[in-house]
Amino acid sequence: MSLTPLLTAGLETALNQILYRDRGLKAARQRLNGKSLMIDLAELKQPITFIFGEKQLDVLGEWNDTPDCLVKTRLATLGKLRDRQQLTRLIRNGELDVDGDPQVVQHFSALVDLAELDPAEYLAPWTGDIVAQSISLFVRRGVLLFRNDLKRKQGYLSQVLTEEWRLAPGSLELAWFAEEVDAVAHAFSALDVRLNALEGK
Repeated sequence: MSLTPLLTAGLETALNQILYRDRGLKAARQRLNGKSLMIDLAELKQPITFIFGEKQLDVLGEWNDTPDCLVKTRLATLGKLRDRQQLTRLIRNGELDVDGDPQVVQHFSALVDLAELDPAEYLAPWTGDIVAQSISLFVRRGVLLFRNDLKRKQGYLSQVLTEEWRLAPGSLELAWFAEEVDAVAHAFSALDVRLNALEGK
């Protein structure tokens, strides 16, 4: 999937609304002022570059300069950047590959973490406070129900695959198989030692 100017413009508008509208985030934004962060997602053909200014963030699909920080990751990992506590673990696990100044991605993660992502705040100017709050609450409950339903279905699918259809081995079967493989490997090593000893005679 390649980035279109429409997609980068939409992302730029959304991020500026979330990160640059709140005066309380000014100190966190100042740390990124003049810095550039390039995010190279495995699912996209080209990376996205964020250039942080004092009053706004520019999002570019094509940028030929060397960024202050380059992050290579997958789309699924991107959502975890919101939790700055996970950042070190993501880098250690190899889910996040960071080149350049790691402080840029740390400051970006902190800024996103501090930003309040409350849909009601953005809906209120068009719908009024009470309607915006009701829609926000409805959406949150819907997301929670969807997550719980998804977890339940994943658990059910896991049981069906391991217990009923026998397509995937259970945890005890995997442990037994691993022990058997180890036993065969040890027997093979012992046989190899004996053969080498016989050849030496």
